[in-house]
Amino acid sequence: MRIAVTGATGHLGGLIIDKLLARDVAPSDIVAVVRNEEKAQDLAKQGINIAVAAYEDESALAKAFDGVDRLVFVSASEVGKRIDQHTNIVNAAKSAGVAQIAYTSLLNLDSSELFLAPEHVATERLLADSGIEHVLLRNGWYWENYVSGLETGKSLGKFFSAAGEAKVSGAARADFAEAAAVVATTDGHAGKVYELAGAPALAYPDIAAQIGQVLGKDVEYVNQTPAEYEEFLRSAGVPADFAAGLASADPVIEQGALYSESTDLQDLIGRPSSSVVDTFQQA
Repeated sequence: MRIAVTGATGHLGGLIIDKLLARDVAPSDIVAVVRNEEKAQDLAKQGINIAVAAYEDESALAKAFDGVDRLVFVSASEVGKRIDQHTNIVNAAKSAGVAQIAYTSLLNLDSSELFLAPEHVATERLLADSGIEHVLLRNGWYWENYVSGLETGKSLGKFFSAAGEAKVSGAARADFAEAAAVVATTDGHAGKVYELAGAPALAYPDIAAQIGQVLGKDVEYVNQTPAEYEEFLRSAGVPADFAAGLASADPVIEQGALYSESTDLQDLIGRPSSSVVDTFQQA
């Protein structure tokens, strides 16, 4: 069985390939779909097939998917451009005869009001309309998204957000990668929707405390207004548009957008999800 992974040199895509190899998938049965071949040299040295195809190039994607049985479709990283990019991927997979697609979507998508949600909704609709068997991997928040809190915790003794005491069912990126690898290498997942949530969920003050545990010092949680948090992010070097998106997301997160009691993640990977402390220590 030939398995392709898009975004294979990205953080999640690279981990998915690692997890496929750990599940004894032969390198020759893996296709790493990448934008930049130079960044894929380590993968090539392992005997993994490299296919160069940007998300904007449907014909190159179709060529990359030729002979592929299952596709792990890692959502593109360019928010605002993903509907066109994802349309190309789905069309290319259909023309290449891909039998099954596993797509990395967003936790609680049916009700989510996060700024990331609309493009995922559109992509899930594309998959439904494609006629291709597919699996929806609705990923929760990566604990790695809070790694920047280690820097502010160390320098200022503070952890900032505008999410109140929201609970987040986070997990390590590697946990989500492992779930994707399980789905790609086992049967019985077609048509399934997996709400992938870590456990236990942590409130933002708890995350601050965990940052403090890693640093060995007290770290205070500072709940800002969205405007204050946006300004803080911009001052820390986050691009203006993305800072605005993150700040606008926090009130939605406060309403439970990143919280779930689903055990789908743990059931798929067969173990507890990674703790925030373990994730930060890895970082």
